[in-house]
Parts: sequence; structure tokens; C-alpha cells
Amino acid sequence: MTAAVRLVRPHERDATTAQTPGMFRAEGVGAKTVGATGIWVGHVSVAKAVSSAPHHHGALESAIYIISGRARFRHGERLEHVVEAEAGDFIFVPPYVVHQEINASDDDAVEMIVARSSQENVVVNVVVAEAAGEGSRA
Repeated sequence: MTAAVRLVRPHERDATTAQTPGMFRAEGVGAKTVGATGIWVGHVSVAKAVSSAPHHHGALESAIYIISGRARFRHGERLEHVVEAEAGDFIFVPPYVVHQEINASDDDAVEMIVARSSQENVVVNVVVAEAAGEGSRA
């Protein structure tokens, strides 16, 4: 059998990946949708006023493209660093970097495309001691 280009339409995305309240993740390209062996790409929607828990993605690299909205990414051992992103921006998250995604808007959802260097969407939630303003929207 020869390899073929695959089309994955929105209704064919796989939503059985790890979910976070207020966030919706759907695999577009990965092991479950196309049998990918080295990449995971999905669409993620973050509802207004929602923050993820602090987490990392193990040994995986992550690339994030902001389609719409304003996203705030806190990162570091105590989530002490902040990056603000908006439509058209890319974010790179190295392996094992603890971070948190925050919708920086009280009015609009954040829509983004996330790519990881594995065929699976690995999410490892962690407890961050003394994270100043954890979940803060300021």
C-alpha cells in the first residue's frame, strides 16, 4: 500500500484527547485520525475567562499558532514569566517547561492550532508552589 495524502474535515477530528474545563482540544492530525507516528496537531479553543492548570508536555516540543483572541502564557518554575500573544503570533514551548495558558479576554474565546513532536497529546498537570497570582487575569 502506498502512502496517500489525507484530508481531515472538522467533523472528523478526534476529541478523545485530554480535556480541561473551559478548553476544548480536538486532534486534526495524529495517531488516532491519520496514524501519524511523529506529530500531533490539533485545534484548541479556550473559553473567555478560562485558565489551564500549570502543566508540561513531557519530552515533547510544542508550537502554538494563535488564530484569534488574546492568550497569556505564564511559564517558569513558579510561573513567574509572562508572554502575551494575539492573532498571528506563534509560541514555542520547549520540553518539560511548566506553563499555563490563560484567555486574556473576558469577552472572546481564544482559538489556536497546537502542534507537538509526537503522535500523542501528552499533558502532565503539576502543582506549582507559591505561584504568584496563579490563574490571575491581570
